[in-house]
Amino acid sequence: MAKQILIIDRDAGHAGALKIYTERLQYEVTIATSFEQVGIKLDNNIFDIILADPFSFDKLVPCLESIKKTQPIVQILIFAAKDKLDDAMDIFGAKATNYLDLPVNSKALDLALITACKNISTDKKIIRYSERLGDLRHAQELLNQLFDEVPCYISVQDRNLRITAANNRFKHHFGSQVGGFCYELYKHRTSQCPDCPVVETFQDGKCHHTEEIVTSKFGKQYNVLTQTAPIRNEQGEITQVMEMSTNITQIRQLQNHLISLGLMLGSMSHGVKGMLTALDGGLYQLETGLVQKDDDRISKAFGLIQQMSDKIKKMVLEILYYAKSRELQYEDMDVALLAGNVINTIRPLAENYAVKLDVCIPESLGKIEVDAAWMEAALVNFLENAVDACVFDRDKKEHCIQFHVGKTSDEFIVFTISDNGIGMDTETKNKMFTLFFTSKGSQGTGLGLFIANRVIKYHGGTVEVESEQGRGTKFIILLPLQKPDNAKIVEFPRTTR
Repeated sequence: MAKQILIIDRDAGHAGALKIYTERLQYEVTIATSFEQVGIKLDNNIFDIILADPFSFDKLVPCLESIKKTQPIVQILIFAAKDKLDDAMDIFGAKATNYLDLPVNSKALDLALITACKNISTDKKIIRYSERLGDLRHAQELLNQLFDEVPCYISVQDRNLRITAANNRFKHHFGSQVGGFCYELYKHRTSQCPDCPVVETFQDGKCHHTEEIVTSKFGKQYNVLTQTAPIRNEQGEITQVMEMSTNITQIRQLQNHLISLGLMLGSMSHGVKGMLTALDGGLYQLETGLVQKDDDRISKAFGLIQQMSDKIKKMVLEILYYAKSRELQYEDMDVALLAGNVINTIRPLAENYAVKLDVCIPESLGKIEVDAAWMEAALVNFLENAVDACVFDRDKKEHCIQFHVGKTSDEFIVFTISDNGIGMDTETKNKMFTLFFTSKGSQGTGLGLFIANRVIKYHGGTVEVESEQGRGTKFIILLPLQKPDNAKIVEFPRTTR
């Protein structure tokens, strides 16, 4: 496409002659012989070259300077009388492509136009390159953003297993030391990991994957699924390897939880079967008692049915407590009311087995910030364990459980639960809070004390145990009156494979 030239000259004859000459050189030429025409032509057209006498009209000099600012690609060729040419050079300097004196020399004009066209071509290339550079810069920024925001741990390692780049998630969990060894940051090891997938990728150029357990800079462990990919140079040589690790800790916890639930249900099946058999027996006795109108038989059958129903209910509730996690629902509750609710729950069970309750709950204990449902269930669990310890003890004629509540300071409340039941040996005492451990055989789930202990700990409390075989057990439960700062969600640890 021919270049567009605007010739500005108050001498219409001279402008016309220049137009004819430049048109022969295959340019498209427009002339303006007044300042008004200059404004109209510039408003309605875009010109590549302006050939002008800057002294033709007032305000033409600032007009040309403004055009050069707004359209830097436009080439300005100045022509003027010899005595004004120096002034023009002082005004425009390097802003003008060339300066021609009057009368205009044709060879000088030819060379000036050629130079202007080359400048236009060069400027357009620069603009295109700048646009492409801007696109590349934008693409690089996008790639960097994607690299940093990918929801997995990404590191790039050299042949020495030193980290040369890492994304934000990796830096947050494992540190941002450029040049650090991956096995130091991931595993806190002092030497290379065996069967390292990064090393294997350097050796064969293939992608490798493995499952690992890594430790963050905060000391927390994660299960991660790791994959590697080679990074090659222009010659196809592997210079670095990218390692991507996806955190699958929650998946493994869920898997382990399901496995542990399966184990628990399997271990409980015999106990459930026995309870159901006993329940069937009770129903049979109830039915025959009603037929025979035997009040004594009916009473015994009803007691057996109620006993089996309570055991099944307790077992189901323990399974539900273990199977779910939820956020603690804190509330301000009167300590005496909390303790009273616990005693009202356990009293029928204790009376059923003729276990005496020695209760001491002062009225002036104030309020405590707890999840009442969880805490009451936990304390009831300790008391049920105390009742069971008394029931299983055949050596004593009378059994008693003490439930005392008091304050150790303005910050803590203490619940003391003691019984004179069978007590525990050292092994049982050490394992009593372990998941699925029970000393009750098929009649226990191994969840009750485990759950109770976890609830106390999640409230920021502690449980101390004193026990001697044949002489009884004492639980000392210490709870803060205020919600701990780190109170979160009650989640029970899962068994590991």
